[in-house]
Amino acid sequence: MQKTSISKFAIFLFTIALLFSVSACTFSLLDTGGFGIGDSVPTQTGPGATQPEATPVPSAEVNFTVHIPAPIPEGDILAISLLDEVTGLALNAKSYPMEAVDAQTYRVSLPLPLDGVIKYRYRITGNTRAQETSSDNTTVRYRMFKVDGTNAVDDTVTSWTGLNFSGPTGHIQGIVTDAASGQPVPDLLVIASGTQTITDSSGRFFIKGVLPGLHRITIYAMDGTYQVFQQGAQVEADLVTPVQIQLAPTPLTSVTFIVRLPENTVQGAPVRIAGNLQQLGNTFGDLNGGFSAIADRMPTMSIMDDGRYSLNMQLPIGAELRYKYTLGDGFWNAEHKSSGEHVIRRLIVPSTPLIIDDTVESWQAGPSSPIVFDVNVPANTPAGDVVYIQFSPYAWTEPIPMWSMGNNRWTYKLYGPFDVVTSTGYRYCRNAQCGSADDVATMGQATAGRQITASLAPQDIRDSVTQWAWLNEEEPYTLVAASIQANSEDFLTGIEFQSNYTPNWTGFTSQAMQNVSALHANWVFLTPSWSYTRTDPIAFAPKPGADPLQKDLVFMMGQANALNLNVAVFPTPNFTSAADDWWMNAPRTFGWWNEWFDQYHQFLVHYAKIAAQNNADALVLGGEWLAPAMQNGLLADGQASSVPADAELRWSNIINDLRTHYNGEIWWALPYTPGSLENAPAFIKNVDGVYLLWNAALGNDVLVSKEAMTTEAIRLLDEEISPYQVSVEKKIILGLALPSTTGVRTSCIADPAGGCLDWQKLNRPEADIPSVGLNLIAQVDVYESLFNAINGRSWIDGVVSRGYYPPAMLRDKSASVYGKPAADLLWYWYPRLRGIAQ
Repeated sequence: MQKTSISKFAIFLFTIALLFSVSACTFSLLDTGGFGIGDSVPTQTGPGATQPEATPVPSAEVNFTVHIPAPIPEGDILAISLLDEVTGLALNAKSYPMEAVDAQTYRVSLPLPLDGVIKYRYRITGNTRAQETSSDNTTVRYRMFKVDGTNAVDDTVTSWTGLNFSGPTGHIQGIVTDAASGQPVPDLLVIASGTQTITDSSGRFFIKGVLPGLHRITIYAMDGTYQVFQQGAQVEADLVTPVQIQLAPTPLTSVTFIVRLPENTVQGAPVRIAGNLQQLGNTFGDLNGGFSAIADRMPTMSIMDDGRYSLNMQLPIGAELRYKYTLGDGFWNAEHKSSGEHVIRRLIVPSTPLIIDDTVESWQAGPSSPIVFDVNVPANTPAGDVVYIQFSPYAWTEPIPMWSMGNNRWTYKLYGPFDVVTSTGYRYCRNAQCGSADDVATMGQATAGRQITASLAPQDIRDSVTQWAWLNEEEPYTLVAASIQANSEDFLTGIEFQSNYTPNWTGFTSQAMQNVSALHANWVFLTPSWSYTRTDPIAFAPKPGADPLQKDLVFMMGQANALNLNVAVFPTPNFTSAADDWWMNAPRTFGWWNEWFDQYHQFLVHYAKIAAQNNADALVLGGEWLAPAMQNGLLADGQASSVPADAELRWSNIINDLRTHYNGEIWWALPYTPGSLENAPAFIKNVDGVYLLWNAALGNDVLVSKEAMTTEAIRLLDEEISPYQVSVEKKIILGLALPSTTGVRTSCIADPAGGCLDWQKLNRPEADIPSVGLNLIAQVDVYESLFNAINGRSWIDGVVSRGYYPPAMLRDKSASVYGKPAADLLWYWYPRLRGIAQ
């Protein structure tokens, strides 16, 4: 599913503004700010521990040589930008001009901290102003180099923003294993020629579209638990370069951070540590505003008796930490030097326990005074919700949790940085879901928000949220008692999560799991994803920030298991555009289809292994989006998809192979519309159950009665689905995606352009579609009609409510039942269908 993100061009323009307005970011080979030179050596633990003395960090001279695809225009400058991922890739870059060797070769020599891991990319400044791009014309996020004594780096730029690359490329394919155990290592960041990917549960990675030539592969553990690996790989046009890599794991040691804060720090405000590792909030994704680290994932420090703050962490020996203290995130309310410069601290974790004693000089940058935001929120704000504030100096950045004052009052003191941000928009939202769970006065992705300008005089802004978007008072609804025939206690009553994951979900999935359990559901369906980032050649891999990494999925599975919820893993891809458009634009040649089946197979193997390792109760394959890949597949416009004639056999082989990785039940998610089961794939005989994705009209009129809808549901169950169940002899679980709209009765939510909308277009954070009417009771009526039809049909093995939005209660138009009257209906029916309530 496509996600809303800020314009790369907007980030680029803001970066340029920073580069030319802040003296610390001007072109100078003497500018080493932000790279740890001059940092203190931390204190060792033990008797007689003393304060550290300032000691220069050992450095090495690194010679960078870069080859560019064509000469740059006269008057432009080629530069290398060293990036700060803790503050934000777009926000605190240090750029250095390079010297021409010839028209297409440039060099520069930089003193860099020994054992440091440098993140950098190339750019053109001057009249052209462009950043380097990969062969798929996407901006290079960054290259990576560990300063290990090797003093020569040789790179090749593929293309620049604004240009369309055309030329021969090759690919790199590899497997990474643990040198000690021989086991595959997942969730490793792999970079070659500026292209990034992540290793899967088999330790596999695939980097597409690399220019022919010698390229450096860098492999980096995002939590620092493996040593950084880098070596060259020769790439040939139209060929795959195979590599096998063993990484040495790193043991952990105790590091205690102690910090003194400025006198003007708000007493009791949460102090966090922002850093370059996952443990310190780095998601390694491109988030709102060009950020990578978010407050929700940063560790919070504890106050000591003497007023200082402390935090103990187990950190990997030898890992390089870049970190800062903050009352917000890596940019907002982060520490600065008294002179106003950004602070980035640096530590190589030693082999023995360590105590670090730091002092924050200032939270402020620039002469402006802090701004206090004080907001009262409605009494119907759900208990347990956290109010966030989000700022937009150039685009919306990541939301920051406010500080609760009790009685529906929240506050936040913004110290800056006001040297580069003199005015900003801001808005309030619930549970970090800005753009979805908003203050109704500033709702949606397009809002400019409320406005504020920094000044020398202190400001105390007092606001009131009169109403939260999509949290109107519940419509009157009375549960009607029904005579419900009990099934066995194992009858499946489930909730399926939406698949539009963002990293700030993890702070709220525990509450979501508890809410699911309170509905008397006994299953939760998790929908982890990989992203399709290019069509030809296909690039399909987990993308940080857009897809949950393996540890994120395992974390959610553990939360479910702790509540005795069964877990089904239902892998679902993300697309950069609508899935129908993606299929339409794909080449769909025989060779392309071979590649597609291979990569989709690996996607399923990845999740099959995770399901096996974590004792998931079912693995669910299929889905609505897969229609073009089925035997005799069709595109959305009715054209043949050109899928190979042996598609049925390919699917059977994939299912059989998955059995070698996962010994639990495998179900197939089969889209159902009236009459569609006649063409259901034959390979379903190889699975254990059918997850029937219901998409059937229960009437031709939006005002059809519940009685008429129940009658139609009974007819479809008895005349179509029951005979199908008898023929395949598989368990049948009904998956119900029922949006809170008037059109839910007819199973057609009217598209403004004509036709019927995909129900997922109503999911958050998709933009609202004003022409679609909100109708919470219509959702309840369809659920009740279907439950009455299911009641007493013992051949149905379960029912699942699809589209649940975990991070926030929203009475919106989506299929999520969280906080809606439909949830009350599930709460009544679910335990009675299982026979655990009368």
